Amino acid sequence: MTQLLHIDSSPRGDRSHSRRLTKEFIETWQQNHPQDTVIYRDIGHYAPPHVDETWIASAFTPLEQQTDEMLKTLSTSNELVHEFLAADIYVIGVPMYNFSIPSGFKAYIDQIVRINKTFLFEPEDREATYKPLVMGKKMFIIAVRGDSGYAPGGHNEKLNHQDNYLRTVFGFIGIIDITVVHVENDEFGGQLLADSIATARNQIARLTQV
Repeated sequence: MTQLLHIDSSPRGDRSHSRRLTKEFIETWQQNHPQDTVIYRDIGHYAPPHVDETWIASAFTPLEQQTDEMLKTLSTSNELVHEFLAADIYVIGVPMYNFSIPSGFKAYIDQIVRINKTFLFEPEDREATYKPLVMGKKMFIIAVRGDSGYAPGGHNEKLNHQDNYLRTVFGFIGIIDITVVHVENDEFGGQLLADSIATARNQIARLTQV
């Protein structure tokens, strides 16, 4: 049995394309894989706290030396890390905000990219100082954008800090099997948006058959 972690990061509600499409992805996946289980996390409406000085001091203190106050500080992070590591497949909806991702989702990433939890730091190994700990997972990202042309060779390629960042940060902890489904032209609407959504839905239908 496979466990999916479904994450929505859009602050929007019913107007969110990423929310509708991640829901469609999950529903179609469950029809094709009824034995699988799904855990849902709404980051867009319930974002975790941002990392601060107390969090940093706690996270970089060896577990056996952490005080009760440190453990309390890390309680949300520990919950999110446990949930993240328990999943086999991730389905994440991410709108582009100012060429990158929403701050709430960045806060979530900062909570789960943890030393000795999702990566190791071994300074004595100069060739591989950082070692990923999250291996053998698969990730599907529904990435929504207001404009178009963010793909390689497109007129907005150099402004795409959404795909590149997500592949970099999740690759850093070991997740390299990442498929991105794009929806573009949200700001233009009309047929351009409708065509992009239709293409995304066709891709979702194929991906959920695996």
